[in-house]
Amino acid sequence: MMTTVMSELTITLNGDPRRVAAGSSVADLLAQLDLPAAKVAVERNLAIVPRSTFADVVLAEGDALEIVHFVGGGQDDGDTWEVAGRRFTSRLIVGTGKYKDYAQNAAAAEASGAEIVTVAVRRVNVTDRSQPMLTEFLDPKRFTYLPNTAGCFTADDAIRTLRLAREAGGWNLVKLEVLGEARTLYPDMAETLRATDILVKDGFDVMVYCADDPIAAKKLEELGAAAIMPLGSLIGSGLGIQNPVTLRLIIENAKVPVLVDAGVGTASDAAVAMELGCDGVLMNTAIAEAKDPILMARAMKLAVESGRLAYRAGRMGKRRYADPSSPLAGLI
Repeated sequence: MMTTVMSELTITLNGDPRRVAAGSSVADLLAQLDLPAAKVAVERNLAIVPRSTFADVVLAEGDALEIVHFVGGGQDDGDTWEVAGRRFTSRLIVGTGKYKDYAQNAAAAEASGAEIVTVAVRRVNVTDRSQPMLTEFLDPKRFTYLPNTAGCFTADDAIRTLRLAREAGGWNLVKLEVLGEARTLYPDMAETLRATDILVKDGFDVMVYCADDPIAAKKLEELGAAAIMPLGSLIGSGLGIQNPVTLRLIIENAKVPVLVDAGVGTASDAAVAMELGCDGVLMNTAIAEAKDPILMARAMKLAVESGRLAYRAGRMGKRRYADPSSPLAGLI
């Protein structure tokens, strides 16, 4: 009895079916696509393929692959935004927590097109120096690191944390958050205002997580905040934009960038934030806790771009009754 040897197999590549030679490795596929292995990240069946194993990982019938590379988010028409004298194209900022590992985090960051990533400041593991570090996966020369004060419940703790961050990496552009209590992670605005005042005087460019309070937002701006970052809903909740009216008031009154920070759950939430006129959106959990973080990162990139275009285009007015697209006069 003769055995049939399969000469080709079908895989799904970036969402589309593709035929490849049986026995092909990931490295073979990249060579066929003329993609440099050093400049892409590869996911196979929802698992990151380490670059060092590209030649050893053999493709199988039905494999689903995602290949992402270094891209800039935002529009190609000069629609950039600026914070503290730094200009950016992508209006999406992503966090670096909750991923299963740094490799997945890096792949998601690449897929999002983000140019800024938030980083928490934590103690170095002095007992096990073999543990990987974030900088080995997300190059600080390529991404703008935005140290934040996640987990700080007093102004003093936040100030101390950011001074350490500046000493460790030389970063002046920082994200301040001072939390009121652990259940809601809602900001303590009195402590936030105090910390902002001290940090600005200390030479920091401070992007501030805050309540959706137009009065408090204006006070932060008057203290010298580089950007205002009101919550859309509670941190990590995925509840979406719960406060469009107050967000719009903050945006209308601000002379510095306004970015929604916290609460985004899916792509439509990001689009809503941008349609309101926000300069950008910061998110972490919505991408990191998605079933496919890399795919969700791509979705968020497109949602932010789409929402921004819709805002610039200017939506149609809302009407109480129907208005026909075609004239009713002259009907047969």
